[in-house]
Amino acid sequence: MTDLDAMDRALLRALAEDAARPAADLGRELGLSQPATWRRIKRLRDIGALKGRRLDLDAAALGFGVTVFLGVKLASRGRASLEDFERAVCAIREVQTVEHVLGLYDYRLRVVARDLEDFERVLRRRIMTLPGIGPVEANVLLSEERLPGPL
Repeated sequence: MTDLDAMDRALLRALAEDAARPAADLGRELGLSQPATWRRIKRLRDIGALKGRRLDLDAAALGFGVTVFLGVKLASRGRASLEDFERAVCAIREVQTVEHVLGLYDYRLRVVARDLEDFERVLRRRIMTLPGIGPVEANVLLSEERLPGPL
């Protein structure tokens, strides 16, 4: 891991809140010149601390009122490859994230749907027909708080 100083961490926190802020605005907030801020951002990109820019979409405002986390265990018999499962699950547009995990389940999926009826349709017709699918456990998201990372 590359050593990050306090200014790097402050810059990362500010960018995490709004990655589209101009370097001049960030510099004013942090007490740096625009060129110094830009050089730091470039260095953070070069060392891999910054990967792209991300846009946070409001799923509810877009008509997706339900978020469900699925724990998925792959079947042990006639086991499809992990790659086959991942390729198929990533093609389902309602699946937002696919995480290969250790523990009780093999995968953790974040699935959005318009409502519970829509989620049931996605589950029955799309997810439960995936190659290698085994037992599935669903947890409906009630609320979510995002906490700042360890910077």
